[in-house]
Amino acid sequence: MPIAPPKSTIEVPERHRFDEASLEQWLEAFVPQWGGRLTLRQFKGGQSNPTYWLTDGRSELVLRKKPAGELLASAHAVDREYRVMRALGDTDVPVPRVHGFCDDRAVIGTSFFVMDYVQGRIFWNLRLPKLDRAERRAVYDEVVRVLATIHAVDVDAVGLGDYGKREAYVARQVKRWSEQYRASATAEIATMERLIEWLPEHIPAEDPATLCHGDFRLDNFIFHPREARILAVIDWELSTLGQPLADLGYLCMLYDVVLPRIGGLMGVDFDETGIPTERELVTRYRVLTGRDAHGDLPYFKAFSLFRLAAIAQGVYKRSQLGNASSDDAVMFGRAVPLLAAIACRLVGLSAVA
Repeated sequence: MPIAPPKSTIEVPERHRFDEASLEQWLEAFVPQWGGRLTLRQFKGGQSNPTYWLTDGRSELVLRKKPAGELLASAHAVDREYRVMRALGDTDVPVPRVHGFCDDRAVIGTSFFVMDYVQGRIFWNLRLPKLDRAERRAVYDEVVRVLATIHAVDVDAVGLGDYGKREAYVARQVKRWSEQYRASATAEIATMERLIEWLPEHIPAEDPATLCHGDFRLDNFIFHPREARILAVIDWELSTLGQPLADLGYLCMLYDVVLPRIGGLMGVDFDETGIPTERELVTRYRVLTGRDAHGDLPYFKAFSLFRLAAIAQGVYKRSQLGNASSDDAVMFGRAVPLLAAIACRLVGLSAVA
């Protein structure tokens, strides 16, 4: 019986097509289990790096590549995604098995890597409307458990000791995303300018550096089809070594927003739904890791919102250039001032100095 493609895939749009025969030759040379005619489809979404489902009729793989066209420096780091997932393959962090990385642009036009397709559930709505109360609690408990597991990785032992600088993580991140935002800005946004000024002047004391995922949110986990168990953490493009509380702040910012496509936890009835409150989530993280984040959490949430706004601005700019990987990228431009305003509110900033 032929393997049915995932429901979350579509026919590859013309602008994201490449030489499939060339890819097939590469797969035959570098992926031992590959041996058949290539069928290719593209996953919906994927704002940063276009992602494809592949099958030869027997096995299923995923290809993740840089987008075509003009790109911002240091963005779309599929090489780093490949490296970190390969390093984590023998740890307790659940990741897909990777099979190979290609930086020869002659193959499909950009660098890419190939990994196993992990079949399971991706929850796109943070409120988990199709689950019952106990299941919702279990899902969020599992998310925090896996975050603690990532932050417990011995980076030197798995070959990631040089995966990033271990000092001044937040300062470097604020500088990087300020520059990325400025490089993709299409209009002046007062709240973004206020954050660019304020964030570097109020950085909390650093925790010892750990592995950080960088985009730790619910739709980047593949859950078991029936159990509240994460089978794979995906989308490691922004991962590095750094401040672990930045990952926690990124997860917790969702208590203060309602985002396009995935929603948010603002206004949730926690008693009714079973979803943990922010305090309960942060307390569980503290129990598992020993890190107390309550005092610095507003800063890290504001920083995370600022970074997300900078990313959204980049998606919007790429949509204007015609090489964003989703048809609804324009809505991200509208999200930038909203995210920045929420960040300012969290730390008591007005739009003007």
